[in-house]
Amino acid sequence: MKLAMTYSYLKPDLQLIEQALEDTIQAKHPILNEASTQLLKAGGKRLRPIFVLLAGQFGDYNISKLKAVAVSLELIHMASLVHDDVIDDSKLRRGKPTVKAKWNNQTAMYTGDYIFARSLEYLAHLDNPRAHQILAKTMIDLTVGEIEQIKDKYNFDQHLRHYLRRIKRKTALLISSSCQLGAIASNASLEYEKKLKQYGYNIGMSYQIIDDILDFTGSSKQLGKPAGSDLIQGNITLPTLIAMQDESFYNQLMEVFSHDTIEKAQIDPLITYIKKSDAIEKSYHISNQYLNKATEVIESLPNIKAKQTFEEITNYIGKRKI
Repeated sequence: MKLAMTYSYLKPDLQLIEQALEDTIQAKHPILNEASTQLLKAGGKRLRPIFVLLAGQFGDYNISKLKAVAVSLELIHMASLVHDDVIDDSKLRRGKPTVKAKWNNQTAMYTGDYIFARSLEYLAHLDNPRAHQILAKTMIDLTVGEIEQIKDKYNFDQHLRHYLRRIKRKTALLISSSCQLGAIASNASLEYEKKLKQYGYNIGMSYQIIDDILDFTGSSKQLGKPAGSDLIQGNITLPTLIAMQDESFYNQLMEVFSHDTIEKAQIDPLITYIKKSDAIEKSYHISNQYLNKATEVIESLPNIKAKQTFEEITNYIGKRKI
């Protein structure tokens, strides 16, 4: 079953959110408008809005309040992608030119800033100071995560805890906040809110780990960017960390990255080694540990349709190939 089928009953509300996203990013300046629209039209799974709507099912479901949260969170995610592409010097995202590739770094950074600002403005539709505080804290942590990623580029002397802390800030917290804020916007009980927040965190950690695995195992066509992009850009993800425990691989890695200029042909053998080693299997094992925790949390929630959907999404994430 395709992922979209699991939450097809949310389609009318997701369409409202999509229209609100399109309306919100409109800008009077033509370049800002075109750049923001290009990013939106590039698509995406809209996982964060989906999690908001599902979490809202455990309280008093109000699409107006939930839409305010969903749109704001998706805009934050979009803005972070624009900034990511500048930091990583990425030319493609989902197979299409990035904002920085079509214009330049400055335009991309200002586009990201503009989308961030629109996110905060849109959340004003929700009159809940606690929700605003949580979103602000999430944005702070997300920014710290991006700085940590920059600091750790080409740092081959890092530990697993550094990586886990980095992906928590970079990915998991925004998904966790999507579930928590969906619960808050629907006035769900504090017990449900805590459990949904915990579910989102564990799903977010697993999702990013699998993303990092697929960066090695997926094809360039599937990924919409060159395979092994993380390693090429000096981002040390879980498969590389595990593979580095092999001394021969570590020495080969150090040799390649000792040069000022690195050609993709030098990186390809490293990627091939990681794909053939047990680093991929061990990475999936760690991902599954987070998935199992997410499943345990969901099992303790009431038996409503949203619970079943959460379970199906969890299964999908564990098996996804792209």
